[in-house]
Amino acid sequence: MKIASLLASATEIVYALGLGDQLVAISHECDFPPEAMGKPRVSSPRFDPAEMSSGEIDRAVRDAMARFGSVYALDADALRQLRPDLIVAQAVCEVCAVPTSLAERAASLLGPGTSVVSLDSHTIEDILEGVRAVGTAAGVIERAKSLVDALRARLAAVTNRVHDAPRPTVLALEWLDPPFTPGHWTPEMVAMAGGEGRLMEVGVPSKQRSWSEVSNLDPDVLLLMPCGYGLAAARADADVHVDQLRQIAPRAIGAGRAFVVDGSAYFNRSGPRMVDGVEILGRLLHPDRFPEVELAGRAQVWDPAPR
Repeated sequence: MKIASLLASATEIVYALGLGDQLVAISHECDFPPEAMGKPRVSSPRFDPAEMSSGEIDRAVRDAMARFGSVYALDADALRQLRPDLIVAQAVCEVCAVPTSLAERAASLLGPGTSVVSLDSHTIEDILEGVRAVGTAAGVIERAKSLVDALRARLAAVTNRVHDAPRPTVLALEWLDPPFTPGHWTPEMVAMAGGEGRLMEVGVPSKQRSWSEVSNLDPDVLLLMPCGYGLAAARADADVHVDQLRQIAPRAIGAGRAFVVDGSAYFNRSGPRMVDGVEILGRLLHPDRFPEVELAGRAQVWDPAPR
């Protein structure tokens, strides 16, 4: 079977299921695991975000949606040449990755031999079901079941360690210009790791806020996890918005409990590394209970320079 992945988390699922040799195409955003990087890319963004600020990216996304109805373009000619049997796409967010509608349009051009699996993940359970869905479509049902069981066991291990711990209040921001608070599976991740989330709701889209809406929360912990940003980019964006962040979370910043994380790898994607994200949160919220969890390159204290 030949598989095309139009979603970074789907590429991670394909490799976690041991199907990397059957992957013939990936999206522009796919960057893990490293061995996937040599695969042909069959999508591209309608703008280059590399040198843009978060505010400029937000405006470019809104413009692309208004003009084209999508932030991404799909290379139908490349897909025709590769002729995948299975295309994996997503229906969660038209901003985050190639939507199912484009994948279905491409599949219709390829003919009846190509099927589309749409990963519509809004909760942690949906993510695990997505692993099963890819495994079923690819004919490795038992392998998918074993992977899901292993991921569940790791999640249970985190919740068991923190079940009797005090629960710090947590404000997480998935974007800074404008501010967005997380929905979908992120609130569950915070809860599993022993935190009490503020302004976050399970299973619904992330919500745009004003700085005034989050100004009176003063949480115990501040988590900065801009969508699609690695650790260095998250840190740089936090530094740009230092004045606003100082106002909304003075206690967390003063106590060294404001953190930037690699949101792209461990929090924003609906794939297996979401479980790594829960373990990272466990270490950040309850460091004495997770001393073995590695933070280097994944999360760090955000300590803005004195003014």
